[in-house]
Amino acid sequence: MASSVATFGVQSLSKAAFGVATRCDVATSGPQMAFCSGVCVPARASSLRASAFISGVKGLKQQARKAGCMRSVQATRPGIVAQAAAGELDVPTVADTKASFLAAYKKPIPSIYNNVLQELLVLHHFVRFNSDYKYDPIFALGLVTVYDQLFDGYRNGAEEKETIFQAYINALQESPEQYRNDAEALEEWAGAQSAESVLKFDGDSAAEKAMQDVSTRAKEGNFHYSRFFAIGLFRILNLAKASDPATLEKLTSALNVSKASVDRDLDIYRGLLTKLAAAKELLQEFLEREQKKAAERKSEQEAKAVPSTPAAESS
Repeated sequence: MASSVATFGVQSLSKAAFGVATRCDVATSGPQMAFCSGVCVPARASSLRASAFISGVKGLKQQARKAGCMRSVQATRPGIVAQAAAGELDVPTVADTKASFLAAYKKPIPSIYNNVLQELLVLHHFVRFNSDYKYDPIFALGLVTVYDQLFDGYRNGAEEKETIFQAYINALQESPEQYRNDAEALEEWAGAQSAESVLKFDGDSAAEKAMQDVSTRAKEGNFHYSRFFAIGLFRILNLAKASDPATLEKLTSALNVSKASVDRDLDIYRGLLTKLAAAKELLQEFLEREQKKAAERKSEQEAKAVPSTPAAESS
């Protein structure tokens, strides 16, 4: 029952957030019955193009052609094959990245979190190993923002939440500490800005240099846009209390990125947050009902265990 309730909510959430239906292998026995086993893949091979749109990529085949070669990537289920760019390095497959994550974090994760996390991992993989990819702090802030909102209120505790994050970023062959530190630095900088100053980024701080770098690369056509970047940008404007459409338009223009793409991705992001909140509420209601039933069953068992008082002997 727990599995079906959680899976229903998360399948709807994943489809709305990422544009594809997903399916999940759920353990059917033992302590992990209510949890996803951690293997979530696009439901059809033809969905792979749609899956990649979080990174702003028009198609995985286009990525491979741009890199000059193609490499088959065997996904986690037989018959699901994606195409990714190999480049000059031996790029890991989606299955490799998933295996790295599962090897680093072996504990079960409730499916309300894990289904979305696995979808993020797959899509992040295609961004990370794209031939045009270059790490930037705004992208990191976007990913950290999504992750922290996904695991907000995680009932297994903040320590487990951070351990999962470490396993996630390490699986992508990047530094969890760099993601956290850069996101924190950008948040601190953005919190001290106004609607006017956030548009300048002409100083020497690490945050301003990161934005200058994006603007230069985008102008030269060397910037790889992704949805995580759009979310990072939105987070900066929120902290600067300047999230009005006019400021967003000015900032995207200053950074030489498409406002239409950012608007589209932020609409999907807002929808994700709404559905995520609803799914968590559904799960919480289910857990509360189960706890109440368990308490009632315990009370009944205790009542049956109390020996009855023998009838008084008649004189």
